[in-house]
Amino acid sequence: MVLGETRNLSFENLTKAVRLIGAGARFIVTNPDATGPSAEGPIPAAGSVAALISKATGMEPYIVGKPNPMMFRSAMRKIGAHSESTGMIGDRMDTDVVAGIEAGLHTVLVLTGIADDAEIAKYPFRPTEILNSVADLI
Repeated sequence: MVLGETRNLSFENLTKAVRLIGAGARFIVTNPDATGPSAEGPIPAAGSVAALISKATGMEPYIVGKPNPMMFRSAMRKIGAHSESTGMIGDRMDTDVVAGIEAGLHTVLVLTGIADDAEIAKYPFRPTEILNSVADLI
């Protein structure tokens, strides 16, 4: 059972997921983000839904996306890139930056999403660069 971002969550789909996992299906999640940004403020993301399913099944998911560095390594292998010349740009310390660091990439944190100075201070690691916006790369 693969869980990704959705804006159409239903009790029926949650029940189906719980039953599939209970019957032996693997529990795979695209990312552990608890929330995501929206114009109106934070909204629940895949990690929040995964937590609900984990509680109902007693099973922890395997994360295939960030912060799993396998995703970056696989992508770099596919395009023939190397970590020394590849970067990761993201707006989250807990998934984007840590995944980039674990994959050996140059990391750029942009302050247009989830992260701010208070959030950055919570972590023992730091991105290579911190920018106000991805536009600052130009």
